[in-house]
Amino acid sequence: MGSAKYTELGAFLRSRRDRIRPADVGLPAGPRRRVPGLRREEVAQLAGASVDYYNELERGAGSQPSDQMIAALARALRLTADERDYLYRLADRPVPAPGGVTAHVHPGMLDLIQRMPSTPAQVITDLHVTLVQNRLAVALLGDQSGFRGPRASFVHRWFTEPEARLLYPEADHATQSRAFVADLRAAAARRDAKDTEAASMIRTLLQASPEFAALWAEHDVAFRRDDRKRIRHPALGVVEVNCLNLFSEDGRQRLLWFTPALGTDSADLLDLLAVLGTQDVVESGA
Repeated sequence: MGSAKYTELGAFLRSRRDRIRPADVGLPAGPRRRVPGLRREEVAQLAGASVDYYNELERGAGSQPSDQMIAALARALRLTADERDYLYRLADRPVPAPGGVTAHVHPGMLDLIQRMPSTPAQVITDLHVTLVQNRLAVALLGDQSGFRGPRASFVHRWFTEPEARLLYPEADHATQSRAFVADLRAAAARRDAKDTEAASMIRTLLQASPEFAALWAEHDVAFRRDDRKRIRHPALGVVEVNCLNLFSEDGRQRLLWFTPALGTDSADLLDLLAVLGTQDVVESGA
């Protein structure tokens, strides 16, 4: 890097880092903290970057950050949508359209996840692309951060990749398929008529999955607002949970959190999940 834009990028990152208190992102303040905001190494940790790389960014040097890194920095620094777009432009990256793994997560939803350390929680798009997960959501559902393109959507994987269905007991597959299709129809109808993301996904699934095509032809429509689910965990077995949804104002994002179903041993299993962490979890989705 090295242009005036990249110099401004470094200055902008520093300014946003300075305004965030450690408690805002779940970090201890510590007795010897010399700066009011976050340290460079703390931002790097939150964004999944090396400290050396982040230092280079603040210096306005180093290589051009990727789209995924810009999205990660925006989340780590709790940027607003306008600030996130500004960061993309400073990095000479196109501002991404809504949806996809680099979509902007509202700082309020990030704050809610931060305040739910004992509950599996994640933010997804209306097309079931996972944007961010807390530690317990990764432990329960698997790490979903590595999927790109159409595969980023769990609905796409559900109808095109048999291994995605390992998340649920086989007896529940038909119910899940029907719910996913009805939810997708509702989400697609809610989007702007000029939006092509949902339409492209539907066309792909109609061609790739006879099951999807048959269910789509039934014209069922229903948002998934709350569900009782049975989730297969490789170490704990079947965990029965309530999956609750909080929708953003435009309906494009949802905060999901999972609580133990009454009348089951799921509360004990979720407590055990916190101990097990991410050991032996399957790569899956929700």
